[in-house]
Amino acid sequence: MIGVVINCLAVILGTLLGLFAGRNLKEDFKTVVFSCSGLVTVVMGIQMALESENMLILLIALLLGGFCGYLLKIEDRVLSLGSRLEKTFSKKEGNSSDFARGFMNASVLFCSGSMSVVGSIQAGTTGELQTILIKSVMDGCMAIVFSSVYGVGVAFSALSILVYQGFFTLAGSYIGPVLGDSGITALSAAGGILLIMIGLGLLKIKEFKNANYLPALLFAPLLTAAVSALF
Repeated sequence: MIGVVINCLAVILGTLLGLFAGRNLKEDFKTVVFSCSGLVTVVMGIQMALESENMLILLIALLLGGFCGYLLKIEDRVLSLGSRLEKTFSKKEGNSSDFARGFMNASVLFCSGSMSVVGSIQAGTTGELQTILIKSVMDGCMAIVFSSVYGVGVAFSALSILVYQGFFTLAGSYIGPVLGDSGITALSAAGGILLIMIGLGLLKIKEFKNANYLPALLFAPLLTAAVSALF
């Protein structure tokens, strides 16, 4: 679990640096940060989505995931959790929406990529930390940008990393063979679509309830495995 802990600490450190930078940024510069972080997030998402080996599976996974997410009201529940975290840990009165959305968007960003799964499985099965350490550096840098936009809520995404990547680290020897390379690629591609949603929101082009599409991360590898078994 040491790799997961390092990843969490990198996000917390990045958030602290971003909070310091954000307090010293004028509104015009904050607009620049929004634009740049939005564009980079969209590009990252497109790169991940284009890795998909089957766009039809990706589409069906997103549709099924979206339907389930809306029925379960995942977005509302995640934002509610973010609001409760703010009331519990934050002494300052701030924008509750920014806190909750920072927690949610950062959680999706840091947990949706293939490096989250692959790095955690490697760490749990072989003790190899290189992938997860590289991811930690990347996440720390993105935490600087996101926290300058959304605030301290980004730091609490470390809880999501701890649970999500911790699960793959502890159960990696069982999950890795089940997912396979194609399953991990499908999961990553679905995560790429979620990043595009976040990026478009940062650019103020279109606001999505992106957390409602989180079940797509489950459906994508399951559908890929089912198609492989049938054909």
